[in-house]
Amino acid sequence: MPSIAELFIDIVGPNPVLQGLAGGIVIAFMNLLGAVLVLIWRNPTERSLDGALGFAAGVMLSASFMSLLLPGIDFASDPAYRPFTPGGVELAGITPVLIGFGLGVILLDQGERWVQYVGPLISGELTDRAESDGGEGTDDWQRSSDSVSDGGIKRAGAMVEQADSRVVGVLLFTVAITLHNMPEGLAVGVGFGSGDVTNAIGLMLAIGIQNIPEGLAVSVAAINAGLGRTYYAAVAGIRAGIVEIPLAVFGAWAVVAAAPLLPYAMGFAAGGMLYVLGDEIIPETHAHGHERLATLTMMGGAIVMLTLDVLLG
Repeated sequence: MPSIAELFIDIVGPNPVLQGLAGGIVIAFMNLLGAVLVLIWRNPTERSLDGALGFAAGVMLSASFMSLLLPGIDFASDPAYRPFTPGGVELAGITPVLIGFGLGVILLDQGERWVQYVGPLISGELTDRAESDGGEGTDDWQRSSDSVSDGGIKRAGAMVEQADSRVVGVLLFTVAITLHNMPEGLAVGVGFGSGDVTNAIGLMLAIGIQNIPEGLAVSVAAINAGLGRTYYAAVAGIRAGIVEIPLAVFGAWAVVAAAPLLPYAMGFAAGGMLYVLGDEIIPETHAHGHERLATLTMMGGAIVMLTLDVLLG
């Protein structure tokens, strides 16, 4: 009976770049699957979401070490590895992985800072749009204002401002999730580019599994902001996950074109994933009084990923 890796190669082919493309499509689809879950699971509680995100955190934690950091160190420690030697210093073993890890952390940290500036831009755009719409509908507003009290107008204005604020929050959350998906897509591509299809499939499945609660979280935030359930469930999943496909292709191509980059790329992807884990996901799951549940589900996610890694290996 053929193994999972052999079946994957039979379907996709032996080209690592095409394998990376297939992996990116799979994890983006899992993100979309999580987003459309809100059509079935219509009112997930905060406790449920914290538990699901805790499980995703455990998967990410285990995958970062088992499928990225340790294989990267092994690859750079192999006698056949041709390391970079700047100034005569040989960068081999754990060193290139640590360099990539640090770069991944720095990029995500700076990305978080950039996201903070997106809010005012979006708010300004919404304000301009509201003013434009208001200009077009001035006559309608004046015709209806005769039957509306000053208090009613103020309440209506407050409701519009509140709605805009909630929409801005959803957009920022979607941008943040998209930013967080970048190292995940890159990790899948790097995994396939390494030539270890079995390890790459395990990493693809792990990231796909943890994408499901992320996609669900985006959709729930959108619905709470008053956006359409069916429309935004699909749009949120596609928008947040689509970035993973080109990055998966790029990651596979980069390490195929320059094999010495592989341990750096693995460290980079792991650093980004662990930064997201510590900076966003774990604090979020512990912010609503469900710390114990989130911790236990995180342990469960780590167990699932470790088991998956052993079974596929």
